[in-house]
Amino acid sequence: MSEQGVPDRVSRLRMIRVLVQKDLTLFFRNRFFAFITVLGLVVWIAIFYALPKTVDEILELGIVAPDVPPSALAALEEEEEGLVVIKAGSEEALKAAMLEGDYNVGAVLPAGFMDQIAAGGKAPVKLYFTVDLPQDLHQAYVILFQEWAYLLTGEPLEVEATEEVLGVDMAGQQISLRHRMLPLLAVFLLMMETLGLASLLSGEVVTGTLHALLISPLRAVDLFAGKGVSGIGLAFIQATLLMALTGGFSQQPLLMLTALLLGALLVTGIGFLLSLTGRDMMAVMSWGLLAILVLILPALGVLLPGTVSSWVKVIPSYYLVDTVHRVMNFGAGWRDVWTNLVILLGFGLAFCGLGVVALERKLR
Repeated sequence: MSEQGVPDRVSRLRMIRVLVQKDLTLFFRNRFFAFITVLGLVVWIAIFYALPKTVDEILELGIVAPDVPPSALAALEEEEEGLVVIKAGSEEALKAAMLEGDYNVGAVLPAGFMDQIAAGGKAPVKLYFTVDLPQDLHQAYVILFQEWAYLLTGEPLEVEATEEVLGVDMAGQQISLRHRMLPLLAVFLLMMETLGLASLLSGEVVTGTLHALLISPLRAVDLFAGKGVSGIGLAFIQATLLMALTGGFSQQPLLMLTALLLGALLVTGIGFLLSLTGRDMMAVMSWGLLAILVLILPALGVLLPGTVSSWVKVIPSYYLVDTVHRVMNFGAGWRDVWTNLVILLGFGLAFCGLGVVALERKLR
């Protein structure tokens, strides 16, 4: 203590450490949160390894072919092993279905296509590809249609193909389901740990513990710093373990750790706000589950491409999900995702600041 009775820096750090130790002890003394912390980590890792690590080799081809007979389309399927041809009603319907993830490849054959190839002319084909179809397969489909035309006519024909990639082309490689799932698991795990912090804070508000600490020599900034360290530490350590045990650090480990740390900061701020939503654990859990449902929406866009649109960028967790997804699955570096990190930091500081101010006003 200083002469004026104000804690010096060493004393303040010691008190923050004591607060963190107390919060961690209370957290793991709560059997429910201690149980779901251990069980949750085990379950998420088990889910990750239970998912297929390879991509489905069956490729679906959506096709608009108004005058091509079914027998000719059946011959097209026979040309490529694992190819399934599905007719679409129009070019617009075909593109919409591809953006929703129904097809990997789309083809539009104009009216009179069969007459053109029968006459020995060029066979115009408009090809569409999804962003997750490897680039080297694009030319393979041009060759496929050339061989198909030869099969139908018995003469070598030139296929005049126009290619178009639908969506944002990030890297042109297929991603296994387990690696699409990992950002979702990371966000879910971060939020589950934050629910524990929110429940502890809510209980301390109701019992008056926080108010008593605020009128002690402990400064408000030190009190909430201790709470923040507890929340960030719990969330960050769990997410780090998940990534370490699922190969999430195979690409840019320092960048991935930074993203997880900023994600832990974000959800800790949300935890501060959740602690104001109720007077018991059940009320906090109810609001917390609603928050989880909102925060996992960006991850669903990675897991199921085409299910969400660009509006999802208003959800703060998008910038964590996008960073984890691009770094792990596309080898993105600091230059590629630095804006995500800055935005994530901004959201984290804003939520933490808003939560601290709201808690202080409630306790004063």
